[in-house]
Amino acid sequence: MEDPRKIMRRSIHTFLQHYHRVTTAAAIALPFSAALLLSQPFFSSSSSSIYMKLNTLFRGAGFSSSLGFFNILSLKLSQTLSSSLFTLPFSLTFMLFSKAYIIKLLSGASSVYYYRLLRTYICNSFFLLSANASAFALFFLAFNILNSFGFSSRNFYTLFSLSSALIYSIIIANAFVISNLALVSSPSSSSGGYATLLKACLLIRGRTSTALALALPTNLSLAGVEALFRYRVMRSYYKGDRDVTLIAIEGTFIAYLYALFLVLDTIVNFFFYQSCVKNEEDEKIGGEDEYLVKIQICDTENTKICIKGPKSLF
Repeated sequence: MEDPRKIMRRSIHTFLQHYHRVTTAAAIALPFSAALLLSQPFFSSSSSSIYMKLNTLFRGAGFSSSLGFFNILSLKLSQTLSSSLFTLPFSLTFMLFSKAYIIKLLSGASSVYYYRLLRTYICNSFFLLSANASAFALFFLAFNILNSFGFSSRNFYTLFSLSSALIYSIIIANAFVISNLALVSSPSSSSGGYATLLKACLLIRGRTSTALALALPTNLSLAGVEALFRYRVMRSYYKGDRDVTLIAIEGTFIAYLYALFLVLDTIVNFFFYQSCVKNEEDEKIGGEDEYLVKIQICDTENTKICIKGPKSLF
C-alpha cells in the first residue's frame, strides 16, 4: 500500500496545481459550508427536543446519569442530527455538485453522473445511522450484562465510559472513511448506491490505518475552521463589539476556507481510492499462477537444449 504521506503530498500538489479550478469547486460548496457553520451554534443548546428525546432513550435503555460519556454523546448526536437535517438541501445540491466537479477534474472523465453520487450519499446516510445504532446496541448489551454481574461502582462507570468512547470513535471513524471512499468511487461504478458502499468495504480491507491517517489532517483542519468561526463570528455577533457587516464579511471568508478544506478532503479521498484500486490490481497480477520453464543444456556430442515444464492438463 502506498505511503499516506505520498498520497497527501500528491493531493496538496494537485490542489495547488489546479487552484483556479479548486476555487470554483469551493465557490460551489460555499452555500453548504456557510449553512453548516451557521447551524452548529444554534443547535448547541441542551434544551433542544432531539437532545431530550435522545436523553430519554438512553435512560430508558438503562444507562445511568452518572455515565458522563452518554450525556456528552446525546448532546453531540442531537447537534449533528439537527445540523444535518438543516443542511440537507445544501448537501444534496451544492456539496454534491462540488464533489462531482472535482471528481470529473481528477478522473478526466467526460461526465460525472450526479445521480450516482446522490444515491451513494443517501446510502451513506443510512449506513452511518446503522453504525451508530449498532454501537448503541453493543453498549446496551455490555452495560446490562456487566450490571447483572454486580458491576455498579463509580470506577466501573468511569472505565465503561472511557472504553465506550474509544470503541465508538473507532466505529464511527471507520464508517466515515468507508462512506467517503464510496462517494468518490461512485462515478466509476455502474449505478452507485449500496453496491458502491460494499465495494468500498472490500477495498479498505487491510488499509484502515492508511485511511485514518489520511482523514485525520483534513478533519482536524475542518474542526479548526469551525472553532475559528465560533470564536471570530458567533462570539463577536453575540457580544456586539463589531459591525454586523464586518462580521458577515469575515464569516464569508471563513466559510470559503471551510469549503476549500472540503475540496481538499475530496481530492485526498480520490487519490486514496486510486491507490486502493492500483494495489488491488497489483495483487491480482502477483497472485496469478506462473508457468515455470526449465532450460537444461545437455553436454553430449550434439548439444541439445531441453525445455522442461509442467505437463499439459489437456
